[in-house]
Amino acid sequence: MSRNISGNIGLLIRFIMLKNLAKSCGDNVSIHEGVFLKSIKTISFGNNISIHSMCYIDGSGVLDIGNDVSIAHATTIMTTSHTWEDQNTPIKYNPAPKKSVLIKDDVWIASGCRILSGITINSRSIVAAGAVVNKNVPSNCIVGGIPAKVIKQV
Repeated sequence: MSRNISGNIGLLIRFIMLKNLAKSCGDNVSIHEGVFLKSIKTISFGNNISIHSMCYIDGSGVLDIGNDVSIAHATTIMTTSHTWEDQNTPIKYNPAPKKSVLIKDDVWIASGCRILSGITINSRSIVAAGAVVNKNVPSNCIVGGIPAKVIKQV
């Protein structure tokens, strides 16, 4: 219901809800309109976080977001994936394992990124727009592409 309330009132309502529903929530956390948070009770939010419109954030497998993190619009963070090992079962009914995602301090995730389960994005890193992150991201670098690779050190 509060997902689509715009302006400062919407930001305030979502912040109050985070403080009450999330695993933990620091100060100055802004969740913009149109963000979908799944399994909020297993998501930890640090201080000074912004998550912009049209993001899908899945906390089913535990998600920890550090301090000073900005997640641009239309980004997806997944803590689950699909398997296909059981040949007698359609893929959509095979197990969906949960793996945690850790986003450390001072990270910028640009628009349209996909962060897959089991990933750590280390501090002071940038994920370039449209990247698909399927491996851990080292500290102090920019990653981009499909799959994401280190572009340069910062």
